[in-house]
Amino acid sequence: MTDVGTALRFSADIRRGLTVFRALQIKTALAGVLLAGSTCAAHAQSYPTKPLKFVTSEVGGGSDFVARLIASGLASGLGQPIVVDNRAGGVIPGEVVTRAPADGYTLLVYGGAFWLAPLLQDKMPYDVVRDFTPIILLATSPNILVVNPSMPVRSVSELIALAKRKPGELNYSAAGIASSGNLAAELFNAMAAVNIVRINYKGTGQAVNDLIGGQVHLSFPNPTSASPHIKSGRLRAIAVTGAQPSTIFPELPTIAASGVPGYEAGSSFGMFGPAKLTAPLVLLLNQETGKVLSTADIKERFLGVGVETMGGTPDYFAAKMKSEMTRMGKVIRDAGIKGN
Repeated sequence: MTDVGTALRFSADIRRGLTVFRALQIKTALAGVLLAGSTCAAHAQSYPTKPLKFVTSEVGGGSDFVARLIASGLASGLGQPIVVDNRAGGVIPGEVVTRAPADGYTLLVYGGAFWLAPLLQDKMPYDVVRDFTPIILLATSPNILVVNPSMPVRSVSELIALAKRKPGELNYSAAGIASSGNLAAELFNAMAAVNIVRINYKGTGQAVNDLIGGQVHLSFPNPTSASPHIKSGRLRAIAVTGAQPSTIFPELPTIAASGVPGYEAGSSFGMFGPAKLTAPLVLLLNQETGKVLSTADIKERFLGVGVETMGGTPDYFAAKMKSEMTRMGKVIRDAGIKGN
């Protein structure tokens, strides 16, 4: 009995010891989590202590315009200058950001061409989902469906009817392979069941000039490029590609409301950080940038060129990007579009 009693007491002591040990383990783990969280929070509170850098496209591009406009407002809110670092298009801006520390000082501001690039290239030096942290959707802009004034059409339905009567005879100018105008046109081809042939150009200027000159029949340029020529009568605007009417041409119907239900195309612009950017920094950048996007001055300057400011959470932006990659991926595959 004595041996049995001793054994029982020993077993109880072991159980109590294990209970204390597990409690210590839990407390230690919890302390570690709290310390990590407080370290991240403290880092976010002290950020930024030096200038930031926005890596974007070449000077004069849509991404450059968005980056500079956002930088001017965000610099004031963060209390640090923001340098706009212009790089040649393609994958180079993304490569710069993937090599940067995940400390919030080097950010990517770029349009949809960034996240559509993997659908056009066989090889990429990075994964746009794995190697970047979405921060905020900055802005969106529709394209404008315009035709040469000599074209006998004044509506989307008339254009579709003409294209079906003359399959493969009508053409459109595109300012580069996989440009927003190229993708808008191919989406139109697919959803309207027509065959309008692409004539490719190296830039928007020549694409619009040849449309004005009558060398091509129609195009899907951005509002900034199209606006002066529409107002002068050298181009005829038919519709806008966005889900809502354009702020510059509110009288124009959307393509979706003109006989192609569900149609939506255009340009989107967003802000990204490198992979593993901490949650407190992402939240801070999202909130401060959201404040900039909501100011009356920034909204007015964007609307002046037909661009609408957006905003929302990082998760909303990530979901929007993935949805766009899925939707436009089918258009790109079906049309056989390949990047240079």
